[in-house]
Amino acid sequence: MTSYWKIILLLIPFSWACSTEKQQAVTGILEEVVVQRDTWGINHIEAKNEHDLFFAQGYLAAKDRLFQFELWRRKATGTTAALVGPAGIQSDIGARLLRYRKDMDAELNHYHPNGKAIIEAYVAGVNAYIEETRKDPSLLPFEFTTLGIEPGFWTPEVVISRHNGIRSNAQQELSIGRALAQVDAQKIKELLWFHPGDPDLNLDPSIDPNWLAADLLQPYLALGEDIPFEDLFESEEMPEGSNNWIISGARTQSGFPILANDPHRRIALPSLRYMVHLKAPGWNVIGGGEPVIPGVSIGHNEHGAWGLTIFQSDAEDLYVYELNPSNPNQYKYQSEWEDMTMVEELIQVKGKQDTLVTLRFTRHGPVTYMDTKNQRASAVRAAWLEPGAAPYLASLRMNQATTWAEFQEACTYSFIPGENMIWADKSGTIGWQAVGITPKRPNFSGMVPVPGDGRYEWDGYWPNSLKPSLTNPEKGYWGTANQHVTPDNYPYPEALAYTWSDPFRGNRVNEVLQKDSSATIATSIALQVDVTAIPARLLTPLLLQVPMTDPKGQEALTWMKDWDYQLLPESVAAGMYVAWEKVLVKEVRSRKVPLAIQGLIQPQLTRIIDWVMHPEKLFPENALQQRDRLLAQTWSTAVEELSKSLGPNLAQWTYGQAAYKHIALQHPLSKWVDAQLQQQVNLGPLPRGGYPNTPAANGSGNNQTAGASFRMVTDLADWDLTQMTNTPGQSGDPQSPFYKNLFEDWAKDRYFPAYFSEKKIKQHTSELILLIPTPSR
Repeated sequence: MTSYWKIILLLIPFSWACSTEKQQAVTGILEEVVVQRDTWGINHIEAKNEHDLFFAQGYLAAKDRLFQFELWRRKATGTTAALVGPAGIQSDIGARLLRYRKDMDAELNHYHPNGKAIIEAYVAGVNAYIEETRKDPSLLPFEFTTLGIEPGFWTPEVVISRHNGIRSNAQQELSIGRALAQVDAQKIKELLWFHPGDPDLNLDPSIDPNWLAADLLQPYLALGEDIPFEDLFESEEMPEGSNNWIISGARTQSGFPILANDPHRRIALPSLRYMVHLKAPGWNVIGGGEPVIPGVSIGHNEHGAWGLTIFQSDAEDLYVYELNPSNPNQYKYQSEWEDMTMVEELIQVKGKQDTLVTLRFTRHGPVTYMDTKNQRASAVRAAWLEPGAAPYLASLRMNQATTWAEFQEACTYSFIPGENMIWADKSGTIGWQAVGITPKRPNFSGMVPVPGDGRYEWDGYWPNSLKPSLTNPEKGYWGTANQHVTPDNYPYPEALAYTWSDPFRGNRVNEVLQKDSSATIATSIALQVDVTAIPARLLTPLLLQVPMTDPKGQEALTWMKDWDYQLLPESVAAGMYVAWEKVLVKEVRSRKVPLAIQGLIQPQLTRIIDWVMHPEKLFPENALQQRDRLLAQTWSTAVEELSKSLGPNLAQWTYGQAAYKHIALQHPLSKWVDAQLQQQVNLGPLPRGGYPNTPAANGSGNNQTAGASFRMVTDLADWDLTQMTNTPGQSGDPQSPFYKNLFEDWAKDRYFPAYFSEKKIKQHTSELILLIPTPSR
């Protein structure tokens, strides 16, 4: 049987030699650029100057992911309706409302002292490849001919778009505000898990909670959604964030630190992540990031390695305004009527007439809803509309850090998303630095909508230098998995968020790290793909003690005895447990959450397990008997559901299979092409294991549409030992050998070496490309 603990490191023989070599003239580069593409599809780019380095990064990434680049550009510029029709209008309005509109030079140079030049060089590289496709349309991937479009040219504004980093907590504020129309604040606190602080959830008397039922955030939410070619993905609870950890050399076999990181985002075609090696005077960095952004978000240079996970930060507030009955384009601020700023823009809509929209802005931010009948409006105030808040771009400064102090200095420029940044360097130093732009709120919690009349204002921002941090933690390791990890003695608790992820992934990470005093790359890989479910460890013993009157349920229960709580693909017990946990959670939520707010308030699994383990919190009378009856009933329901979906033979209820937990990637346009092309562009199904609360996290649906597409583990003893993985491949073109070459290995938890030394790179180069300047005429 395969096991998530049996890790195969995919190594290619030492004797590999370059198979192809070509020279290509490119308009826009200044000097020759050498590109060595390795066996796994990573471009190792070596340039003689900074401009050419980032020009080549943009050029090659666009060549690999041109359709992905085009979709990004359309989301960023608010031009999706021209592609998909009326279904894209709200997203386009959101993109235009939430566009960065302040000083561009200050914005670009925030990310690096040469930020403007770097981003402009990157954009020039992207556009150079797009220009080549204009001259030779045969270069275009099939998506462009299928849709009858051509790629649009980029600008720096596209790179610094905020559309992939929004959704801090405005939606949560609105949900809590709506719930307050039905229950009091104390009831909401009983259901949700606020920690470490205790937020004020009382609405200002001037806000009618019933009015909050309106669609106040429609364009804001639409901008964060995929372009609606069709509904490709199951509705599921997406695992938010990632895992990362650092281990001191005192606890490793090599004597050098180990750093590991696996960010969890949507799993899609092509991958959200893209790996690259960038080398030029002053630069030598390898790792992964989003292909549409210059630099490397997660990786290492010659001196140190770094990684990130989400550190919960509240960077948004929802404001409600009283409108002037005589002029709805004015709102009340400090007892005076203040004019909204208004901008008219034309949105092209496929198959329809162009739509003229009026964008409105208050002093706080873009207006997302107007109700002239009730003289009310709402607007989102977002810290990520400040200069320097484009997601991940501050990694440009981190890419050149040589010490922990330099890395911490670089972190002061990282605003969005809020992150747990970790670092390990050759000197043996390890460290953790939380980052993220967070407003100071002197008189409100930021957890419910507030009036925009001047009584609830921000008083600047908490500097990253005051965010939580640790240097060389005493226990010799530090791990984060989006749970609350800030030490109790942190002096600025008001700078922290009130809600965090469930701690089960983080607890498992720390449990394993604490026991291992001789860590290796292999043990960190094993932990990244670990499918041990701590919730199962807590709940299953309770279930096994319950008398079971249902014969089928009793038969199924025998599979749970002596189970090790691992959600392995080949495990029948894992399949049973996951089905049962879903039924149990749904049932407990329906009993505990008042019906009127069940669509608004969803208690976390931590709360639900606490109620089940302390049944007096769930049942007012006969708590133990009622709890046991609940466990038995939900188990029987889960067994019945599995019988219907997988058949009566319990041995066929293995967790990882096409009819249960699996990975199947469907191209957004697969319904628009013939069966032969569908076979090329769609991938899977392949069996998977794990679920949202295991270190190997993924979504709660049967098809894994979220999780760690990209992973990295590095031992600072030797950069060539670094292991990475990605899925399904580096290229978005199904004609490329790098479209799906990583898919099966990723699904089976196999990694590949990310070589850093010139010797190793040459030995594993599959294609050598020399980019040369176009001869002058």
